[in-house]
Amino acid sequence: MLKSHNPPDAMAPAGAYSQGIEVPPGARLLFISGQVGTDAAGRTGIGILEQAHMAWANLGAVLRSGGMEPKDIVKLTVYYVGSLDMNDAMRSAVNAIRSRFLGDHKPASTALVVSRLMRPDWLIEIEAIAARR
Repeated sequence: MLKSHNPPDAMAPAGAYSQGIEVPPGARLLFISGQVGTDAAGRTGIGILEQAHMAWANLGAVLRSGGMEPKDIVKLTVYYVGSLDMNDAMRSAVNAIRSRFLGDHKPASTALVVSRLMRPDWLIEIEAIAARR
């Protein structure tokens, strides 16, 4: 079982994540490379919302391949392209996609804004570490 760490003497999480996640001894680890908004046929989604759906779906496929589920994620890193117009409404819509995928699970998380990803049409990339006993 994963254990969350949100100590009262540290800043409270600013969103739906935990400050730290402890992995039990003997757990299997799955390191997931960055997943982007391109489907299995090679089609890249139009806009951040479609790409976010695709990136989370790709992450789910890798988890299933490893015999794991979203609740097994211990660390997420999400990269957003800085040229996006991430107003409050757009940020809420992107966060809603994340919330549907994770449910009430709150892994340790980092979100970064970068100037671009490997391909100029990619707008989001998500990498993860998962653990299961």
